[in-house]
Amino acid sequence: MIDYRKPVIIILIVAAILAVVFSSPFFITPLFKSSAVLYPTSSNSISKVLISTTFSTDKDIMNFGEDEQTEQMLQVLNSNKVRDKVIECFNLMEHYNIDPNQKFPYTKLNKLYDNRIKFRRTEYNAVKITVFDSDAKMAAQMANDIAEIFDSTMNQMQKEVALKAFRIVEDEYFSLCKEMQMLEDSLNTLRKFGVFDYESQVEMLSQQLAIELGKGNSTGVNAIQKQLDILAEYGGASYAINERLDNDRLQLSLVKSKYEEAKVDATEFIPHKFVVTSAFTAERKSTPVRWIIVAVTVCSTFILLLLILAFVGRYKNAFQTNTKG
Repeated sequence: MIDYRKPVIIILIVAAILAVVFSSPFFITPLFKSSAVLYPTSSNSISKVLISTTFSTDKDIMNFGEDEQTEQMLQVLNSNKVRDKVIECFNLMEHYNIDPNQKFPYTKLNKLYDNRIKFRRTEYNAVKITVFDSDAKMAAQMANDIAEIFDSTMNQMQKEVALKAFRIVEDEYFSLCKEMQMLEDSLNTLRKFGVFDYESQVEMLSQQLAIELGKGNSTGVNAIQKQLDILAEYGGASYAINERLDNDRLQLSLVKSKYEEAKVDATEFIPHKFVVTSAFTAERKSTPVRWIIVAVTVCSTFILLLLILAFVGRYKNAFQTNTKG
């Protein structure tokens, strides 16, 4: 090894110089790192947490989410919905200098996206968004905006379901209101014939009829009998309509509460995240770390030289032994 000291030193110096050159911005684009930390909320339904009287829950709108909500957040952040919005919002095809007319441009774009934008769960059950970019300001903006894009995506997905549910409940609510109005109109028609409360009217008229019969008042008896005949003809319908109205009123009370809850879910929204740490503009690049590249290159070259010299020395000794023999 001592005999090859100078060549080894020269080779190591050359390796170090090459490492410095090839780790320069001309060959490796310097990337700045920015991170944002989020916690998911514990509940996604506004109505069930805030206004529902029929649904009981121990979740509070101000509580941080647990494992399930954290996994949901990671799943949404890694979804195509978020990816497509980020790519469109920041025009990443152009920002990453990808020619859309080249072969497989979107494959290259998605690969760069996965390499430069990462999501992971922290040890405290939060979600960390990390963005690497050649523009320090853009890296911070992307990390912060991805948090907002997650929020809007969650709202969009939930609104699609909530709006359909609201339409179903709305149709049922107004259908029930329309039916009750028709029944009320029917009762108003019967009231014009003098049918108001079938049971109480029959009882009262029967008593009055007995009194008039006792008096021998035929005029009064005929008048009361005429009213009883009307009740006999329309009283059953009146009774049935009132029974149906009572049932509809009870049903309307339940449907109305569902209608109000569904309307809130379909028209209002709440944040689905708590921002614990917002991303800020990095002052120094994160990658590449040139001294590590140089150190690894020099160490690797030195180890390789040792192996080569050991092999050469062993081969040389074996050759000399065979020559003497």
